[in-house]
Amino acid sequence: MNKKMDFSIPSLGVAKISSPIIMSSTQNDGQADYVDDSDHILYGIDTDIDKDGHPVPRHEETVELAGPRSKIYFNPAHVHAAIATCGGICPGLNNVIRAVVRCFWYRYGVRRISGIRFGYQGLLENSPWPLMPLDPDVVDDIQEKGGTILGSARGGGKQVEEIVDSLERLNINILVTVGGDGTLRGAWEIYEEVKKRGLKISIIGIPKTIDNDLSFIQSSFGVDTAVQMAVPVVRSAHVEAKNSVHGIGLVKVMGRESGFIAAQTALAQSDVNFCLIPENPFDLDGPNGLLEHLRRRVLDRGHAVILVSEGAGQDLVPETGEKDASGNVKYHDIGVFLKEKIIEYFKKEGIETNVKYIDPSYIIRSASADSYDSIYCARLGAHAVHAAMAGKTQALIGLLHNRFIHLPISLAVSSRNHVDLEGSLWRDVLENTRQPLSMKNFNFD
Repeated sequence: MNKKMDFSIPSLGVAKISSPIIMSSTQNDGQADYVDDSDHILYGIDTDIDKDGHPVPRHEETVELAGPRSKIYFNPAHVHAAIATCGGICPGLNNVIRAVVRCFWYRYGVRRISGIRFGYQGLLENSPWPLMPLDPDVVDDIQEKGGTILGSARGGGKQVEEIVDSLERLNINILVTVGGDGTLRGAWEIYEEVKKRGLKISIIGIPKTIDNDLSFIQSSFGVDTAVQMAVPVVRSAHVEAKNSVHGIGLVKVMGRESGFIAAQTALAQSDVNFCLIPENPFDLDGPNGLLEHLRRRVLDRGHAVILVSEGAGQDLVPETGEKDASGNVKYHDIGVFLKEKIIEYFKKEGIETNVKYIDPSYIIRSASADSYDSIYCARLGAHAVHAAMAGKTQALIGLLHNRFIHLPISLAVSSRNHVDLEGSLWRDVLENTRQPLSMKNFNFD
């Protein structure tokens, strides 16, 4: 029996103000409709068939649809909205900022919009960075640039009382936070402190994690761009490998605990022979280890391409014992480690080889969003504003079954999203790379 999940979204109070957005409350009249709080979709679409041939959903839980409401909670004239971009940079951040500002300004008539500089650190008492006033002119063409005009940084999210003090002092009643797991945990804790103090501040999250490791949503923004940027790098590694004596192209991409970028890149560029992700541990040595399979591939085909997620193979290297400002464990560079081990192995075997290692991580992170992510970011930003103005709080905007939804932040950070080794994505990767199902040496004695 699956544990039932609570998808309910808290609200600051009853929404009584008529929305300035003119829409329709009836269907089939040629104009867009308001979304009602009763509008939901099924969380899970997996279905069984009963003995009478009728479909029976495996999950009964429903999720609230995002979108503009006919009644809003905040009077636009009284709103001071703020947006913060946290963690590492990612394609699409400026697109989100632009969408949020333009929706507040043009759709709701909000005239006080502030950018928080360098994530939550900009809300600390001793922050040296003043708020950045935002309006449509400021954000006019920022979508064409990578990164974020607000700057982004890790840390500060645990100083919750100090952050809420700042929100009170600055009279901010809407905070839109853009970030990944650590950022959203901070947002949930800020919501809890706001709730404890009885404040009417809406906390809305927009999912930004290039690793795509947030649960319950289809995808975070930036992932599509990351794959698009990684493909030509893999192509270059393949050319280098193919034009060298026993050439080996080794490319490292992002993915601390989830290997989605590597898996999707391996499918987008069929030159990958070994896709190494955190979810699928491997051995280096032994009859079924990576090095033995690599040796066979190189001797048989003359070259090979390896694509590795940054979090793969971390069990093969000693722990650093260090953490970053977000509390994430600092990893060893698995790409450098593999390069050294491969060179050492082939030298020991007496086989000439040429290893070309490419790490495009920061090139990928700093890219401007592609067309898919640009559209996604624009819609995420607008839905975040609609949710906030309706008085929703502790809500993450996401995409589920191609519908925009409100997801409780606490639920979104309760578990991580991983590549399912028994799912269709990884199956297709294995078929594409033709690598072994497992490169672990199992002892059956």
